[in-house]
Amino acid sequence: MQERNGWEFVSRTNPGGAVVILAVTPQQRLLFVEQYRIPVAAPTIEFPAGLIGDKAAGSHDTAISAAHRELVEETGYRAESIEILTAGPSSAGMSSESVIMVRARGLIKVGDGGGVDGEDITVHEVPLPQVDAWIDAKESEGCLIDAKLYGGLYLLR
Repeated sequence: MQERNGWEFVSRTNPGGAVVILAVTPQQRLLFVEQYRIPVAAPTIEFPAGLIGDKAAGSHDTAISAAHRELVEETGYRAESIEILTAGPSSAGMSSESVIMVRARGLIKVGDGGGVDGEDITVHEVPLPQVDAWIDAKESEGCLIDAKLYGGLYLLR
């Protein structure tokens, strides 16, 4: 936690921020991940995502390389290509973190996903026409829906 001019905020130790991945399978299924998040004490529904320049990746990590790595780790899919769609602060009043939203194309299943040790990620492949109803159902079950998800859906549509 940091304080500047009476304002408390969190500052990320990695300089690259985070990447959020919008990925649709060849079968027209949108990929989501479900994970229990300690800060909110609840399971969340999110797009696959990860840190750019985290300790495992090193200082030469980019948004594109992080997206390739995180997509495979979290979902078990590899992308033929990834393009940057937009970027901005994740929570400008709370954190210095920036988020880069990308679109992954040409997905190929190469593994199970689920994240790295301790992440315990559940992968959901949701048919595009059912996405809105599925999100509502997950929220009714008690999952928190990451607000970035709605921005990503806007960009996909």
